[in-house]
Amino acid sequence: MKTREMKIMNQGLEDEMEVWGYRPCLWKRILVGVGSVCSGGLLLLLLYWLPEKNDMLCKQDEFKQWFRAKVYVMSGPGERPFDSLDLQSTTQVANGDLGVSTTREEHHGKLRQPVQIHYFTHHSTKYYWNDVMQNFEFYKGLEDVKMSCVSIHSDHSSGLPKTLQDYRRLFFGENEIAVRVPSLFKLLIKEVLNPFYIFQLFSVILWSAEDYYYYATAIVFMSVISIATSLYTIKKQYVMLHDMVAAHSVVRVSVCRENIEEAMSTDLVPGDVIIIPANGMIMPCDAVLTHGTCIVNESMLTGESVPVTKTSLPTSGEEAARSFNMEEHKRHILFCGTHVIQTRFYAGELVEAVVVRTGFSTEKGQLVRSILHPKPTDFKLYRDAYLFLLCLVGVAGIGFIYTVILSVMNKVPAKTIIIESLDIITITVPPALPAAMTAGIVYAQRRLRRVGIFCISPQRINMCGQLNLVCFDKTGTLTEDGLDLWGVQTAEGGRFLPPEADPAKESLVNTVFVACMATCHSLTKIEGELSGDPLDLKMFSATGWILEEPTEEETALHNPIMPTVVRPPKHNPLTHSTVQQVDLFESTSCEIGIVRQFPFSSTLQRMSVVVRRLGDKHMQAYLKGAPEVVANLCKQHTVPHSFTETLETYTRQGFRVIALAHRQLESKLSWHKVQSLGRDLIETNMEFIGLIIMQNKIKEETAGVLLELRQANIRTLMVTGDNMLTAISVARDCGMVRADEKVIIADAAPPKDFHPASITWHYTENPDAVSERVTPQDQNYHFAVTGKAFAVITEHFPQLVQKLVLRATVFARMAPDQKTELVEVLQSIDDFSLSQALKRAHSGISLSELEASVASPFTSTTSNISCVPHLIREGRAALITSFCVFKFMALYSIIQYLSVTLLYSILSNLGDFQFLFIDIAIILIIAFTMSLNPAWKELVRQRPPSSLISGRLLCSVLTQIVTCLVFQVLAFLLVRQQSWYETWTPQSDACNVSRSSLSHSPNVTSPHDQKNIKNYENTTLFYVSSFQYLAVAIVFSKGKPFRQPSYKNCKNCLILMQRYVWKEIMVQFAGHILSISVFLIIALFPLLCFHSDRVCSP
Repeated sequence: MKTREMKIMNQGLEDEMEVWGYRPCLWKRILVGVGSVCSGGLLLLLLYWLPEKNDMLCKQDEFKQWFRAKVYVMSGPGERPFDSLDLQSTTQVANGDLGVSTTREEHHGKLRQPVQIHYFTHHSTKYYWNDVMQNFEFYKGLEDVKMSCVSIHSDHSSGLPKTLQDYRRLFFGENEIAVRVPSLFKLLIKEVLNPFYIFQLFSVILWSAEDYYYYATAIVFMSVISIATSLYTIKKQYVMLHDMVAAHSVVRVSVCRENIEEAMSTDLVPGDVIIIPANGMIMPCDAVLTHGTCIVNESMLTGESVPVTKTSLPTSGEEAARSFNMEEHKRHILFCGTHVIQTRFYAGELVEAVVVRTGFSTEKGQLVRSILHPKPTDFKLYRDAYLFLLCLVGVAGIGFIYTVILSVMNKVPAKTIIIESLDIITITVPPALPAAMTAGIVYAQRRLRRVGIFCISPQRINMCGQLNLVCFDKTGTLTEDGLDLWGVQTAEGGRFLPPEADPAKESLVNTVFVACMATCHSLTKIEGELSGDPLDLKMFSATGWILEEPTEEETALHNPIMPTVVRPPKHNPLTHSTVQQVDLFESTSCEIGIVRQFPFSSTLQRMSVVVRRLGDKHMQAYLKGAPEVVANLCKQHTVPHSFTETLETYTRQGFRVIALAHRQLESKLSWHKVQSLGRDLIETNMEFIGLIIMQNKIKEETAGVLLELRQANIRTLMVTGDNMLTAISVARDCGMVRADEKVIIADAAPPKDFHPASITWHYTENPDAVSERVTPQDQNYHFAVTGKAFAVITEHFPQLVQKLVLRATVFARMAPDQKTELVEVLQSIDDFSLSQALKRAHSGISLSELEASVASPFTSTTSNISCVPHLIREGRAALITSFCVFKFMALYSIIQYLSVTLLYSILSNLGDFQFLFIDIAIILIIAFTMSLNPAWKELVRQRPPSSLISGRLLCSVLTQIVTCLVFQVLAFLLVRQQSWYETWTPQSDACNVSRSSLSHSPNVTSPHDQKNIKNYENTTLFYVSSFQYLAVAIVFSKGKPFRQPSYKNCKNCLILMQRYVWKEIMVQFAGHILSISVFLIIALFPLLCFHSDRVCSP
């Protein structure tokens, strides 16, 4: 890579970066050193805030953030970790931080020189230079080889030799997710060098130079408390994360090399083969199962506590020939950090898994990376806040020039000019602004916690205040988690039999249909209790059958695997009423063993099992899944002619329908042969045997919440993997689609037989009738789209996608990746309030009993969607609080700026204790208490503003500024027209009595006011501005419709009343000084401010 050459890494991916290369330059380093000495270290501070450009790479990510990383060099026998090497001798040499290794290889009698490899580390990921690509790349793991599933079995069955393992460790490092807890000293330096605290330090030095020692000491004290609190919080978070990651992250594992040997999990590299013990383990890496079956608890990654069955990677068939992919084959992958509860294995064979990813490349590692290096919350409010601060800096610049000119005209000493000119800058930029704006979010987070909503990303709370669209899943979200079995309808001879309510009745208990219900599931026993998917549990319990799993002792005693066995209750007599039943149940025994299981795939929308009835020569294959999918896999003569009509009848009523099928396998298939077959060979030429009809009841809270969201003009969508007509029925029942509104189904077909892709539209009420043209003014319709149609439209009709999703309400049969794609499309639409900032920080809510779920920023322990209005209300309250606090802090700075500017005209300023009283006793306390207003009890159609740079908000702020300026100038001029007014001299003291009254006491001496603080103008403006701070706080404390009224904020009301009483007492003691303006301040000013703000603000 050449100097100053730019490369784009991870192009098209979420973490795309621009990389610039730099080399050290001696004369530039000398110049920087000289500049740092001459600037007193200021240049070094600027370089710390900006990326340094020597002997390193500079990287800019999608958020325009700059990072720097030093490039290291190591030597090795190859350039890439998966190169095929015939290593004869390898010697590793430690070389400082570079981790250099040198390798000598005898190749055809010649000594092979080691290859120089350049790399750098960014956010716990190593990037290596590729000479062929002429760019940096990173290695995820074994999937980088692009091998098929069969190749993983054939090439990695015996593990890695020691030399190749050492070589790969050069690139992947130790298999460890290392969370380094920084020392307090490093955290302190990083915190202190924050621009905010540097500005505080500059201000404290300046105030000390002006002899404001008390005020400077108070600010230093508060800064120390703030830094200490921040250090404690950051250190605690690091320690908690370290302890969470470190638990079970380093364990001893059994590794297949030349022999099976014990090794530390930190030594694992992609390609190693590990043995999964029978009693389970915490996975130290991502590994794909090649032999055996595992029951895994993945709650750490998904938040779902339902155990998942993982099966071995296919070794034959179409699926085995495909390239291995982490997402496509995740049902075969044991993810790092998940708990393997139990395994299924041979007596002579072990449960084996091939290591795919290690360290920070694992799923758990990527999660930890996202916590250690979170993406910035690019919200419009924060961008506008920075722009507003720049405007304040511009105002400060005007004051700076004004002060310099005025001081020069009055022949003020140069030192005083410099100090006072810089002081006007410290006044204009409020130092407590960041902390004050954060207070509203903290209070909202506390209120959310009280109602069972937990947040791992507090900044997202403000974003929730701008939501105008919510996507819901169906099952478990809008409807109950558990399904009730409504009935079953068996099929025989190409026709449906009458539906039956109870599959456990004697006439059905020993049929193929019930056998399929009892075996085609992924249930397992954990501590004696059945556990698994709620649908499987409900379906199995309806049969009345019993599931028995072999113990470890039983498994060890038999050469073949001891299968999971299901059998009907012992008291149920055998019945043989049909020819089909007689063919299936030739033996007097009813026990069925589950030989092979193909877990449910959301992409395939089905699952299947291979079983053998005890004593039978033939194995049976059972299949269940989406009716449309199952019907396509069955022999057409076995599918009833009324299949489509019957399915529509049930789905229109909101039932969830599952189809069952079976097939008798060839007798020559052995147990070993079945274990190596792909599911595509099993799930074909099936015989259709019937339907299971499940009733999914809508939760009581669903309809009310959706009505509340609709009344608040918040659009709601349903995105589900269920049947289209079922989803539409549920949408109507819960009020997402009203009774008088039409639903138009958009169906799309891909190109086929030289026919282009096409879209058809039809109403749900009359599928044969093509819908007429709908005008934009007609709002009485909704679109419904299936996942298949969505994929076709996205690929072949991209110009229609945004128009379609703007009016679509139901998305059915959506795969997980399609749900993600849909959200991205919605977030890219201009009318959609979740802008690019929300696209990178999605406000998702997980309904879970856990207090924190890594799957989403918010987790609700309430198992219904009533948490959604709560979250939006608190988001709106927090957002409007941020606006209120920002406007208050900006007005506080401007009011103080106006007072100081007017006093500068008479070469005066506020005193030490006056600044202290204003900032501590008034501003700081009010800024934190005015954020305590709770959220308004209802969701209104109006949404809070999202931008500070808007006409109405700027008008509100500017009107307040003009009002404050008028009253301060009026008070400043009126006091000088009073008969008792006297111009300040070093011998006068407006706060006491004239020096002439003390002339008769020659022995009495008083200190002179050399700084011109004790004068009438100073005292007048101090009182006036103090009342203005209180009045502005009241004016900007917005209540309805986003927050509760201010009078319900008891703490803030008490603080304001107390401050008003204090000021009244101070005015009374001030005597006649303010008698001319008390009425204006107390009566007219708040009234004028209140009405002007109501006119100008939304």
